[in-house]
Amino acid sequence: MQLLTIAKLDFLESFRSRWFIGYSSVFFLMVIVIFLSGVTESRVMGFSGLTRLLLIFIQACNIVLPIFILVTTVRTIAKERDSNVFEYLLSFPVSLASYYWGKALGRLLVIWLPLLLSMLLALGIGLVRGGEIPWKILMLYTTLLAFSSFTFLGIGFFISVSTKSQELALGIALFVWLSLIAFIDIALIGFLIQQMVPDNLIFSLALLNPVQTFRIAAIALFDPVLSVIGPTAYFLLETFGQAGIIAYTLLYLFFIGLLFLSLGYFVFRRRDLI
Repeated sequence: MQLLTIAKLDFLESFRSRWFIGYSSVFFLMVIVIFLSGVTESRVMGFSGLTRLLLIFIQACNIVLPIFILVTTVRTIAKERDSNVFEYLLSFPVSLASYYWGKALGRLLVIWLPLLLSMLLALGIGLVRGGEIPWKILMLYTTLLAFSSFTFLGIGFFISVSTKSQELALGIALFVWLSLIAFIDIALIGFLIQQMVPDNLIFSLALLNPVQTFRIAAIALFDPVLSVIGPTAYFLLETFGQAGIIAYTLLYLFFIGLLFLSLGYFVFRRRDLI
C-alpha cells in the first residue's frame, strides 16, 4: 500500500512538471513530423504507410529515449538528497523499500505513458488514412519500448543513488549514453575488427549493448532476414532466429533493468541518506 501511494505521488508530481510536458511533446511531434514529411507515402524495401512511420519512429526512439530517461531519472533520488527531503520523509512511517520501489514504479509510468500515447497517435493516423494496420508489429513495438524504458530506468536509478550530487549524476548519465551510442557501437567494434578479433566474439559483445540489441530487434520485426545489417545477420539468425532475437531482447532488457534497480536498492539501503 505504501509503495502504491509513493508511486502515485511521484506520478502526479512528475505529471505536472515542465520536463514531462517537454518529454511528451518530443515524441508526439516526432510522430507528426514523420507523417507530414511524406515518408509514409514512399516505399523503401517494401515498407510504406504506418509500417514505414513506425520504422522511422522506433529507430529515432532508440537514440533519443535513453538520454531522456537517464537525464530525468538520475535526478530522482539525488535531487531529494541535495534538498534534504530525506530527513523529512524519514519522519513518516514509510519503509525504504516502499519509498524506493514506489519511486521507480511511478517514474516508469511517467516515462512510458507518452510513448504509449505516441503509438496510439500513430495508430490513429493509420486508421484515418485507411491503410493496413500492422497490429502485431504495433503491439511488439509498444512492448519493446516499455522494456527499453525499464532498462534505462534501472540504470538511471542506480546512478542516482550512487552519486552525491545532481551534477555528478548528470555527467555520468551523459557518459553512459555516449558510451552506448558511440563508443561501443563504433569505436570499440572498429578497434576489435582491426585487432583481428573473431567475428562471433564481436557480435556477442554487441549483443550486450542494450541500444544495439534494441535496434536489432526493431529491424527483425520488419525484415525477417535482417538484410539491412549485412553479414551480422547470418550469425544472429543462425544463433537465435527471428523469434529468438525478439525474445532475447525482451528478456535481456528486463534483466538489465531489474539488475540495476536491485543494485540501486542495495546501495540505497546501506548509504547514509541524510
